[in-house]
Order: sequence, then C-alpha cells, then structure tokens
Amino acid sequence: MTTQHLNPTGLLSFPPLTQVVVSSCRILAFIAGQTACNAQFEVMGGNDYRLQSIQALKNLQTAVHAAGATVRDIVSSTVYLRELTPEVAEQFMAAFSVAMDGESFPAHAFTMVGVQALASPDVLVEISAMVAFDA
Repeated sequence: MTTQHLNPTGLLSFPPLTQVVVSSCRILAFIAGQTACNAQFEVMGGNDYRLQSIQALKNLQTAVHAAGATVRDIVSSTVYLRELTPEVAEQFMAAFSVAMDGESFPAHAFTMVGVQALASPDVLVEISAMVAFDA
C-alpha cells in the first residue's frame, strides 16, 4: 500500500494534521466512535478533556489493531468534543501529542467538531476513524 500525505500550498498546515491523504489499499475499515469508556462502560479520565482524549485515542488504537491495522493506517478521523472552545481544542491537541506512550498520534486528515452532548453525560470526547491498509 502507498499512502501519500499532502498539505497543499494555501491551506492550513501543522504537524498533527494532513489536509489530504491519498491511499492505494485493498482493505478499508470504518471504526465506530471511541470514547474514554473501558470495557465495563466506566468513563476513564474524570472530567478532564486531556485524560479522556488520551484514553479515547488508546481505545481507537485497540479498535484499529482488531481490524488488523495500525494507527499509522488511519487516513481520516472525526473528533467530537463536548462544548468545544479553544481551550478544549488545546487539551485535545495536547493529548494527541502524547497519546501513544509519550509519542504523538500519527498525522492524518481529521475534523474536529463541537457538540452539545455525547452518548453519556460524562463523555467529553468521541473519535471515529477510517483506516486503509493491505492485508
């Protein structure tokens, strides 16, 4: 599989984001929204956006691995943040930079969306993703 990351001139460019991802692959996996919930449906990270974001990204990694891929195969994701403000976005980006055992989550195309509420009143973050990879 080849994956090409493009940041066209004239568009916003910063390390965690790739504006365009072009992939030639054989398998696509669509990952449902992952939150900071553990297997017992307990929300990890309390009322802390950064901690919940780290857990949601780790849960996303678990789901991607179950598909037979790695987080480097994520080509696109949508991040839903409850009551999005610049400070909340900053907390998510701080988590993004350390989520993989101190390493930054791989750059890919993503959209950050502010929402009024998520599935549980305690959930602050939810992330869905598309993964492209070869078997």
